[in-house]
Amino acid sequence: VCYCLGVTSVDPVHMNLLFERFLSRERAEPPDIDLDIEHNRREEVIQHMYQKYGRDRAAMVANVVRYRTRSAIREVGKAFGIPEVALNQCARLLPHWDGNVHAVFKEAGLDLPQPLLEHMATLTQEIVGFPRHLSIHPGGFLLGTDPVDTIVPIENATMQDRTVIQWDKTDIETMNLFKVDLLGLGALTHLDYAFRLLKSHHEIDLSLATIPPDDAGVFDMACRADTVGVFQIESRAQMSMLPRLKPRSYYDLVIEVSLVRPGPITGGMVHPYLRRRAGEEAVTYPHPSLEPVLSKTLGIPLFQEQVMKLAVVAADYTPGEADQLRRDMAAWKQKGRIEQHHDRLVSRMVAKGIEPEFAERVFSQILGFGEYGFPESHAASFALIAYATAYVRHHYPVVFVCALLNAWPFGFYSPATVIDDSKRHHVKFLPIDVLKSEWDCTLERPAGASDDGECVSTPSPGTAYAVRMGLRYVKGLGEGDWERIREWRTSGPTSTLSEFTAFCRLPSDSMERLAEVGAFDCFDKERRDALWGVLDQTELPTGMLIGELEGTSSFPSLSAAEEVNWDYAASDHSTRGHVMEQFRPLVEREGLPDAAGVSRMEHGRKVSLVGCAICRQMPGTAAGVLFMTLEDESGFANLVVWEKVFKQYRTMILTNWLIGVTGKLQVADGVVHIIAESFWKPDFARGEPGIGAASHDFR
Repeated sequence: VCYCLGVTSVDPVHMNLLFERFLSRERAEPPDIDLDIEHNRREEVIQHMYQKYGRDRAAMVANVVRYRTRSAIREVGKAFGIPEVALNQCARLLPHWDGNVHAVFKEAGLDLPQPLLEHMATLTQEIVGFPRHLSIHPGGFLLGTDPVDTIVPIENATMQDRTVIQWDKTDIETMNLFKVDLLGLGALTHLDYAFRLLKSHHEIDLSLATIPPDDAGVFDMACRADTVGVFQIESRAQMSMLPRLKPRSYYDLVIEVSLVRPGPITGGMVHPYLRRRAGEEAVTYPHPSLEPVLSKTLGIPLFQEQVMKLAVVAADYTPGEADQLRRDMAAWKQKGRIEQHHDRLVSRMVAKGIEPEFAERVFSQILGFGEYGFPESHAASFALIAYATAYVRHHYPVVFVCALLNAWPFGFYSPATVIDDSKRHHVKFLPIDVLKSEWDCTLERPAGASDDGECVSTPSPGTAYAVRMGLRYVKGLGEGDWERIREWRTSGPTSTLSEFTAFCRLPSDSMERLAEVGAFDCFDKERRDALWGVLDQTELPTGMLIGELEGTSSFPSLSAAEEVNWDYAASDHSTRGHVMEQFRPLVEREGLPDAAGVSRMEHGRKVSLVGCAICRQMPGTAAGVLFMTLEDESGFANLVVWEKVFKQYRTMILTNWLIGVTGKLQVADGVVHIIAESFWKPDFARGEPGIGAASHDFR
């Protein structure tokens, strides 16, 4: 129905999706509906729901927010009178999987008597999991034919123009009520912006439905794991998988999206699938009856629907019972629901001649699906969006990154990392400028650029457009401030900073940030002079006037390194350079390579590297192993930190933005990792403020 209505571009017949995943005889209720919406327009859809169905029959579902370890530390610490700085340090030292708060308190150096520390740790652990507050579910909408308030109270939410019921999503499921999830998806916003830019600047009319399929260059790019900013396949784990899986078709992307998930990993399905795909292992089936179920994934169950079909074929489940199995998989927080299927599934599969080992592996995978079960229907939709974003990135890199920066925040990387990666692909960036920057980032023809159009296939330095950074990236600057700047520009912009200041009357903090980021360069002002010119006179020594420095250059110019550092301080990015460039001479003096140099070295070589930490991950399936990414001006270096090494250098790893690592290279299938042996803080980094790109940690 959704395909016929044009709500989805995925043809369920072509994909051979399982109908009972959505409707069955035993399921006497309507299906759950998840609708992905451009994340910046979700509120429009929410208000449409209220207007169409009425607030008496439509209300958002509540969500019970419970204390996690970090929030529990902060809450209990406040009651004990611990300074906020110390509590933040405790929370930072506590990875999301670790409940040993007592060790963290000691590591953070809390100056409390031992009995008090133990009491604080006990109270912290006691409130973990306890309800903290009631909030709005991110997208859950209850719809009823009868007034909702006949079964549950409706109340006004804190957000304007929203009403919410007091039950959460599990209560709705228990009551068999109809719920629609309106989910904001940043990638759809990204694509919408990109399609609009292509239309306005290149007269190219593109959409999800009209993007050419099976583009070889797009898949070449994916096989190289050159996918920063590409929906679903940009994470560190996905980038490590891409050169091994080598996707060459749309369905390969469906597999790729699904493979790096707890279900296949905990079920031990990933490596067998890769070996079979590479021809290193024969494709076999545990029972002839399962070949139609598992043939498209080479005999390895990867999807929820396959587990359901497998239960029907191999364990004689009815379609309705198989759907109940799926629901019990999804209810992993409610202990005991999935375990009740173990004996029935395993014994019935064994009775049909299936090896007990395979039956147990399938059940292990079902448990893994409970953590994050991924249905093939979702994977198909996500793979389509992934292919579309990869297509735009490959053929129109300038449009891609401009749209991505305007759709942020979403995705895996910070704007600084996205910008630096794009610069390595020959995309030009222009800095923030009060005379030329809009609120959003825009495409602009740089001075002297040739009109050779957007490059196709291989990016070249001569592309017609550059990305002008938008004022939205100045810290603390609001859209109201931007409106004043736009009024100044439409009224005929003045030529001096003092006239700009008098016209716009922006808050002093906003003016200082604009000066620090170099947005007043259009007034021929050095940054220090501009900053002096916009300082609040009440902060100056008695008798000193701002006007005394108007038109003069009394301060020394910033060095190139200082310009980059000021950019980061005021906008969390820099178009002028990478923060590591200022340290490169010092690093080279020590004989250390950059990330690009490391990527070309041979397997087994011992290497040391210095870089900015941009990612720290420890999945629940990793058995205590930390995966970490360092970045410099040449690219990325991926680290594997075994549990023993992580425990030894834990504080350094978690608290430093610039860090050195020594280890051995592991090179396989085009994937390069440094197996970390030790960490160290470079001498030149001591005392340096944390000015690097924001790190994507434990998410």
